[in-house]
Amino acid sequence: MDGLGELDRRITGCRACPRLVEWREEVARTRRAAFREQTYWGRPVPGFGPSDASLLVVGLAPAAHGGNRTGRMFTGDPSGAVLFAALHEVGLASRPTSVSADDGLRLRGVRITAPVHCAPPANRPTPGERDTCRSWLTAELGLLRPVLKAAVILGGFGWQAALPAFAGTAWTVPRPRPAFGHGTRTVLAARDGGAPLVLHGCYHVSHRNVATGRLTPAMLREVLAAAAADAGL
Repeated sequence: MDGLGELDRRITGCRACPRLVEWREEVARTRRAAFREQTYWGRPVPGFGPSDASLLVVGLAPAAHGGNRTGRMFTGDPSGAVLFAALHEVGLASRPTSVSADDGLRLRGVRITAPVHCAPPANRPTPGERDTCRSWLTAELGLLRPVLKAAVILGGFGWQAALPAFAGTAWTVPRPRPAFGHGTRTVLAARDGGAPLVLHGCYHVSHRNVATGRLTPAMLREVLAAAAADAGL
């Protein structure tokens, strides 16, 4: 098992945040009516994508009836439908849909992760839960360091949660910290003599953002394409 595979295995066994453990397991027991016959994952959801990814997509946390059900990031929920369709359009995913962990989907040069690996009540992790989970993201970044060149951060929560992890790995985050914004492009210089990291801000692919037109598929594709170019994809 490679380093990321071992990290993913360890993540799935985490029980560090009692509120999140209780919620994710309660959702897995009660289930949504539409998925009544399915067995929910009900555990922390690890990252998804190849170990040589030069581009990282960072979300917020798994959805209660999406990743918490299927065991794969952004899989089985409306947000994932938007994200994977866009990834496919720009040539980073083998298919435009992601419905289950065994559907054959493959990502090209991109890995998807989140600063919080458990589904939170109301999609809102607490600051303490965010900080507790940060060690997993820092470890993931450390393993990707030799190949990682760019990252797309979905939403302000992900942006604020990810910056300390980048700073704790190999890159320097300017002070004051760069503000989140859709279309923001920020270059983090490396402290270890390696390549810098180019951050791209993007509105989250939440149902609200998509339904209101705050984020359109074209806007998402534009950010992903720009980040893919920075990542050499």
